[in-house]
Amino acid sequence: MKSFTDKVVVITGAGSGIGKALAIELAGRGARLALSDVDAVRAAGTVAECEKAGATAKAYELDVADRDAVLAHAEEVAVDFGGANVVVNNAGVALGATVEEMTWDDYDWLMGINLGGVVNGTKAFLPQVIASGDGHIVNLSSVFGFIGVPTQSAYNAAKFAVRGFTEALRQEMLIARHPVKVSCVHPGGIKTNIARDARGGAERDIDKAAEGFEKIARTTPEKAAQTIVRGIERGTARILIGPDAYAIDAIPRVLGSFYQRPLALLGRLGMRNL
Repeated sequence: MKSFTDKVVVITGAGSGIGKALAIELAGRGARLALSDVDAVRAAGTVAECEKAGATAKAYELDVADRDAVLAHAEEVAVDFGGANVVVNNAGVALGATVEEMTWDDYDWLMGINLGGVVNGTKAFLPQVIASGDGHIVNLSSVFGFIGVPTQSAYNAAKFAVRGFTEALRQEMLIARHPVKVSCVHPGGIKTNIARDARGGAERDIDKAAEGFEKIARTTPEKAAQTIVRGIERGTARILIGPDAYAIDAIPRVLGSFYQRPLALLGRLGMRNL
């Protein structure tokens, strides 16, 4: 995809963070934008900024874990825009808790959004993307789709699954010779509110973890958006964002499963300091 002019781009989780930055970046490139978020006010705010850039954009309130709602959203986009060219399944949440501490509701909540949202969005929009003749599916995984991390078992499970789902989808599109590119995005530390909005643990623990995350998160959402756009333009299968993403991708390649012992030690030290 060499130009986004008049291309219809669907972005979930567009009210803040990477989703918002991506919408604004594409607004400046002439895309027509269907922007959803579970927070309708945030989605409307992003639409307002895109319209200032001269783009056509519409806000939708959407819970990506609600399959029927996502299917209905795809029908709305078909009516409002004539169908989608690009779908970015970006919406995501965080949960910090050990397997022992985590509740069933916590697990279902995270998996429903981080994995279910990707599957729902892909399945609902794939017919439109294929029919467009110039389509692209972009699914957000994470560097936690490369390595397992203590207190992140649910997040790891979802992001590893998104990676596998997306890589399988890409091969299926190649086998069927559909005019659809597929990319899996693996951001490192991005300066967003995801850590502060996380579930799990006491409020003090979440604040402490968020402060630590903010110290190491070096990449801005705007830089992440530019990297994703460049990846779409090039048809890149795996889009890594930030130098930390490249470093973390290399860890299991070099160390194999041996990376888990030093990471566990760091995790023990970190828990003592909470």
